[in-house]
Amino acid sequence: MMDALAKLGRGALDFFERLGRGHLFLMYVLAGSPPLLLRLRLWTQQMYSVGVLSLLIVAVAGLFVGMVLGLQGYNTLVDFGSEESLGVMVALSLVQELGPVLAAVLFAARAGTSLTAEIGLMKTTEQLSGMEMMAVDPLQRVIAPRFWASFVSVPLLAAIFSAVGVFGGYFVGVGLLGVDDGAFWSQIQSRVDFHEDVMNGVIKSVVFGFVAAWIALFEGYDAVPTSEGVARATTRTVVHTSIAVLGLDFVLTALMFD
Repeated sequence: MMDALAKLGRGALDFFERLGRGHLFLMYVLAGSPPLLLRLRLWTQQMYSVGVLSLLIVAVAGLFVGMVLGLQGYNTLVDFGSEESLGVMVALSLVQELGPVLAAVLFAARAGTSLTAEIGLMKTTEQLSGMEMMAVDPLQRVIAPRFWASFVSVPLLAAIFSAVGVFGGYFVGVGLLGVDDGAFWSQIQSRVDFHEDVMNGVIKSVVFGFVAAWIALFEGYDAVPTSEGVARATTRTVVHTSIAVLGLDFVLTALMFD
């Protein structure tokens, strides 16, 4: 019994100690970010690496998610004679929930793991220590550009995911199942509010982008400098980001509905 309590206590202390390191890491990154305004090339290079190269998987996933929503939604709505509301169901599901959440999870799986592995390997090969010996701050030169590129990329990827998903639902609902074309788009236009629906999704994607970038970079920077340590850090990036995104989605949804 005492051993179990001691183990639980050590685990709790390790958790809060690591949480503190994570917040200090974030503070140092934010403090080192202003010089990026004068060095946009670093930022744009990382935007291409983490954003543009993630576009294909996000677009393909959004298309298939929209098609599934169109098919499932039609089979449900047709029982109530409301198949003309298919467009608004697909749009609201994507804009409010699935777009921000799945885009952030896909970003973590594709770009987040890459960032963690890259930073972890730089730490393992002592490149970060070498930069410090040359009086170059690695948080400012390496971490900050990747952080802000990820932070900006996730909302854009979420918007693309939702837009492509709506067209996927349109293809299934109108093209394959015979829903009226005008009713599909008019319902979206009349029922989807920009401030209460679209902006809520934008706020979620901004928060998720911040958290996903923070977790991915901190896991790489804090990884044990061995091959096994980097592998574990990469796994933690996906797990922790997914849990954080889903938990924050519930909190933000509750606040927005309230």
